[in-house]
Amino acid sequence: MFATPSGQTLSIRESFLKKQEMQLSKPTESELEILQLLWALGPSTVRTVNEQLNDPANSPRSLRRAAAAPREIGYTTTLKIMQIMHEKGLVSREEDGRTHVYAAAVSEAETQSVLLQQFVDAAYRGSAMKLVLQALGNHEASPSELDEIKALLAQIEQNQSEP
Repeated sequence: MFATPSGQTLSIRESFLKKQEMQLSKPTESELEILQLLWALGPSTVRTVNEQLNDPANSPRSLRRAAAAPREIGYTTTLKIMQIMHEKGLVSREEDGRTHVYAAAVSEAETQSVLLQQFVDAAYRGSAMKLVLQALGNHEASPSELDEIKALLAQIEQNQSEP
C-alpha cells in the first residue's frame, strides 16, 4: 500500500495505474502554469486564473519572456485550456450557477516527481547521477545547499540500508 500526498491509500497496482494515467495526461507548459497558480491560490474561477496569468508579477511566464513583450492571454483561451485540463483529469470543477470553480486534481509533489522522472529518462537516459553532476557542475552551490545535499544523501543511504 502507498499513501498519496493527499493521504489516500493506494495498492501497488492502483499506484502504478495512477502514475501511468498521469504520464498519459502529462501537462503542457500552459497547463503546468495554470496548475502552479491553482496550487498557490487554491480553488479558483477561470477569471481569477486568467487575471493571474496576465499579471506579470504573479506569472512564471514573465520570467521566461523577460526580453519579449508580454502578451495578454484571453479569457476564452484560459477557459478552453482549463476545460481540456478537466477532461484530462488534471483539475476538478465545481459548478456554482454560471460560475465554475477549478481546483488542482493532481498534487504538486506528484506532478514534479513524474515530470522530473520523464526528464531524467529523456535527457540523461535515466541516470540521476548524470543530472546531479551536471547541475552541480553548472551551478556553484552555496554552503547551505551543499549541507542539504549531504543530508539528503545520508537519508537515502539510510533508507537503502534498511530491510
